[in-house]
Amino acid sequence: MNARRLIQLALLVAVLIYPFLTLESPVYQRLGALVLLAAIGASAWNIVGGYAGQVSVGHAVFFGIGAYSAVVAFVHADLPPIVGAPLGMLLSVGVAAVIGVPTLRLSGHYFSMATIAVGELVRVLSSTSDWLGGAQGLGGPAMPRTVFDLSFMSAMPYYYIFLAVLAFLLGMTWWIERGRMGFYLRAIKDSERAARSLGVSAGRYKLYAYMLSAAFTSLAGSLYLCMFGFIDPESGFGILLSVKMVVMAALGGAGQLFGPLVGALILVPVEELSNSLLGGEGAGITFVVYGAIIVIIARFLPAGLLSLFERRPTAEKPAVSTANPASGHAD
Repeated sequence: MNARRLIQLALLVAVLIYPFLTLESPVYQRLGALVLLAAIGASAWNIVGGYAGQVSVGHAVFFGIGAYSAVVAFVHADLPPIVGAPLGMLLSVGVAAVIGVPTLRLSGHYFSMATIAVGELVRVLSSTSDWLGGAQGLGGPAMPRTVFDLSFMSAMPYYYIFLAVLAFLLGMTWWIERGRMGFYLRAIKDSERAARSLGVSAGRYKLYAYMLSAAFTSLAGSLYLCMFGFIDPESGFGILLSVKMVVMAALGGAGQLFGPLVGALILVPVEELSNSLLGGEGAGITFVVYGAIIVIIARFLPAGLLSLFERRPTAEKPAVSTANPASGHAD
């Protein structure tokens, strides 16, 4: 078994035994749930950013749509917040289609800048909407009414729910990775022009990846609302959230199945530690940390931490000829 397989096995064992190691520690239970929730968002981004190579820095749009869909279902329709999750996913797919058709024609940093512009536009618009609570945001159920509210006093139920969603998402990504769509996405990432010359409909497959990524990012937003019970424009649509998804995937290994989970395992504890030590100033420090990580990855580990455990082909020693140069015959 190579080192990469061992890392994957260790991750699997870690997430399974973690709840039993934190039975007496609500703080670490919450931290575990946050890691899994962040991994869901980063893994969703990884579909379009890691596999297709389309670096969206406005993915918080879909996270916010999911969160607001959940809270609106409760506030305006008196329904359990999770009922709004499917609506949020459908709405996110529609928005991704509308955004993706023009923006996915752009390449490189032009696409990234376009997604930033869209994200900031949605954030500003949501902060002026009274129906969405304006800049103050909206809150979900203060106390659980039914089990469908997904409002629990302990973080452990959220841990298991997030683990189930992440397992499904990773399983689906694994299936895509090994199928025709995964092959096409990797070809587009390597060279879109070459992929088109081979008959790959690059625009269509990029849009498929964008829409699928949007759906699961939206689901992460709905789950966030269920756990925290509150959402506002900054926490739902803020650019810091979009950057966080990018950094987590890139840190672990963008375009690798477990890369986002590895990134979340490192980044979330660092973020929580900075917030607990620095309070309100933690957000500013987080931006600095994210920037430093991006620079380090770009310079030293462009393929992420998991690339350190990839099996590298060993160079074969050249065969030593025993031929006599003068005669052309072997001795």
